Amino acid sequence: MAIKGQTFKHYPESIKTEAIRLHMVEGWSYREITKHLDIHDKGRVKKWMRKYRECGEESFKDKRGVPFRTETEQERLIRQLQLEVNVLKKWLQILNREVRKRDTTSLMN
Repeated sequence: MAIKGQTFKHYPESIKTEAIRLHMVEGWSYREITKHLDIHDKGRVKKWMRKYRECGEESFKDKRGVPFRTETEQERLIRQLQLEVNVLKKWLQILNREVRKRDTTSLMN
């Protein structure tokens, strides 16, 4: 839970992967890694290790501002055409309603 005015330290992917390497390859303890890499949160390396074991190196990629899925040109065109078809269907309904009104009116006269 964030406290008002609290700032968070963002660690780049290179620091995270180095921390993982030091622990897994070199056998360093979490305490040694946090001192060596100047990581302020004592449990941070532990959390990175858990994420690494669950998702691999992809878990460290910065995905802020990246859309979940980009729309292809073909998908955009299909969506545009579907919108146009829906508009035309609506206009056809309105036109048919008006024609029926006129036919009903002309039959009464």
